[in-house]
Amino acid sequence: MTVAFADAETAPLPLYVVDQSECADWLSAQPERVARWAAANGFKGAIGQALVIPDADGAPTMALAGYGTDHSRQRARFHLAAAAAKLPAGTYKIASGIPDDRLEREALGWLLAGYRFDRYAEASSMGARLSPPDGIDVQRLQAIAEGEILTRDLINTPSNDMGPSELEDAARDLAVRHGAAISVIHGEDLLAQNFPLIHTVGRASDRSPRLIDMRWGDTGPQITLVGKGVCFDTGGLNLKPGGSMALMKKDMGGAANVLGLAHMLMATATGIRLRVLIPAVENAVSANAFRPGDILPSRKGLTVEINNTDAEGRLVLADALALAQEENPDLIISMATLTGAARVAVGPDLAPYYCDDPALVEALENHAARTDDPVWRMPFHAPYEAMIEPGIADLDNAPKGGFAGSITAALFLRRFVGESTYMHFDVFGWNPAEAPARAKGGTGQATRALLDTIGQMTTQ
Repeated sequence: MTVAFADAETAPLPLYVVDQSECADWLSAQPERVARWAAANGFKGAIGQALVIPDADGAPTMALAGYGTDHSRQRARFHLAAAAAKLPAGTYKIASGIPDDRLEREALGWLLAGYRFDRYAEASSMGARLSPPDGIDVQRLQAIAEGEILTRDLINTPSNDMGPSELEDAARDLAVRHGAAISVIHGEDLLAQNFPLIHTVGRASDRSPRLIDMRWGDTGPQITLVGKGVCFDTGGLNLKPGGSMALMKKDMGGAANVLGLAHMLMATATGIRLRVLIPAVENAVSANAFRPGDILPSRKGLTVEINNTDAEGRLVLADALALAQEENPDLIISMATLTGAARVAVGPDLAPYYCDDPALVEALENHAARTDDPVWRMPFHAPYEAMIEPGIADLDNAPKGGFAGSITAALFLRRFVGESTYMHFDVFGWNPAEAPARAKGGTGQATRALLDTIGQMTTQ
């Protein structure tokens, strides 16, 4: 689906955004009929409150949206979107009440609040539309919203309609839209071109594994995005229990995130040389599935002992990361729905990441706070390197013991990027509950923060 600001030809209703701590004073300065109507409807400026004020004849003259307090705003994101979802159909224009430094993100939240996943069933749309606020970059916000919606739609689509070939189609559509070059290596050609881990993980499925490679831009820093594209994960021969398999359509969430981010970067004409690598597979069960105890070669030459076939994401990423580092780009970023350990550590709302570059860390943290796109730094803890070294092979894909699962996965991946500057995001890619501007279901994580972080690199 698409979301957009209201067109300029529509006459909007003025919308006053009211801070809860200032609500009484604000209402006392309004005409008596406004204050009385607000009191009669219990409007106190709390986050999520919305009210249309009529004139003497019952026609709407203005609307109010609660903005909460400093304390309540710290406990939520996209505060205006909470009220926008409750306003009646119509077009609204923010008249006052949003601080300048929050105007763009609140406008973006309104756009994202209009998202519905309607591929399989008609979904009721949010009828309240926002006229573009003065002083914002409308095209940039639209591009960000489109990238987020692409990510959500890809994750929400069930695996019967979102296998490796459909993920390839989505990447090709994006390449055509932005004039990017794209190539794809399929099936047995993966072995011929030295991507043994991608082939091995995907060979058990009748949906051919592949490596998607997209390039855009010819000046600026070289940025390579690598996204895990496991379109469904049964766990392989280490079969997941049914409850753990229920959400495995989202195991391509890393790929969905990098495609959404790639759209944002290209649509905003960010001055970079962009490469997107997506190993797209289905981890299925059949007679030729890879087995626990197998020792597998990788593109980089490192051997990997398989102690759990359900730790397949790091395998397909390993070959893609090895390819990425062969060009020694300025930055490699991997995004993957990689470990349950990350969810235990930080829950579904935060995007844990790994990076040892102080300048990048500082930039990302600043932009994450500014864009309401929260991240949490995790350590590449060197003493745990021994945990991923099994003795009979170079690496172990699933160390025993259950400790530090997200960290050991990140350390495993880092072995394949050599000296390249590297950031790894162990995302969840899913909102388990409805929230303002964040529908239940697939979601992008850290992409808005990364858009601004990468943009900053072009100005240095």
